[in-house]
Amino acid sequence: MCVHSGEAIVLRRGARWAAAAMTAVCLVLLHGADAPSSRLPLARPLPSDAAEAVMGDRVGTWNICNPCGSGNDFGRATEIATYAPQVIGLQEACVRDVERIRRYLEEAYGLVYRVEYGTVLRNWNRCGGLPWRPGGYGQAILSAAPMTDRVSVEYPVGGSEDRGYLAVTTLVGGRPVRVFNTHLAERRQGEVRADQIEVLAAEVARHDHAIVLGDFNAAPHAPELAPMWALAPDTDPGCRPSTSDAGTDPCAATTDWDSKFDYVFLRGITSRTHHVRPSLYSDHHLLYTDLNDGVSPDPR
Repeated sequence: MCVHSGEAIVLRRGARWAAAAMTAVCLVLLHGADAPSSRLPLARPLPSDAAEAVMGDRVGTWNICNPCGSGNDFGRATEIATYAPQVIGLQEACVRDVERIRRYLEEAYGLVYRVEYGTVLRNWNRCGGLPWRPGGYGQAILSAAPMTDRVSVEYPVGGSEDRGYLAVTTLVGGRPVRVFNTHLAERRQGEVRADQIEVLAAEVARHDHAIVLGDFNAAPHAPELAPMWALAPDTDPGCRPSTSDAGTDPCAATTDWDSKFDYVFLRGITSRTHHVRPSLYSDHHLLYTDLNDGVSPDPR
């Protein structure tokens, strides 16, 4: 029996990918062989160890561009469905691509995510649209729980491209927490990143419990990251500025060029696991962590 695409279905791991194939067949039956190519692609089986449903204590971060383009959106959705975090921050995200990813997550894998955007650019060449109505580009946060108190800030100094951060309050592990998602200036623009981190760190410091996700475009030992390290550790247990320098770096690489540029900083919260998963759909790896129950002692 065909399932209406608007229904929110929570499926077990072994059935989610099969439901996607059925949905694709239903679309052909309902719309004919000439169904638009924008309709649901054929499903891909999830790995045997894929999450069975959204993991309420799991958060992730992923720079999804390069290779850019909507042709990778179903693959990106499959990657997210495999790990099914409660919250994931996306960088270099076009609004149109994120909408497709959300649609595929729901229709193919039964995972319903809400979204908030932190758009810093309107770019026709990068995100499509019409010259007078270009697509939005920047950060996005997907959350299985409702989000409130959205704030989107463009950094005063952007470097070669405008950059900013997005912040929301949502539930992680059943508790409200402030979640930040950012993308800092390109790797050779350390002075610009230093200015950006001052802006971000000042806001993070206002919260006793915060999760800071993003592509910082800087290795752990980079001096501009010092304000973040002073506020919160990264979830990679062996990765600290004191153990990382240009010659020896025990941190798990998060990019195809063997650098750690992506972080999950935790303030007043501790992590139980840390995972880095390379992907065919970006030159950055998908990074996620499972949090411990409760929070660490009040940092004050």
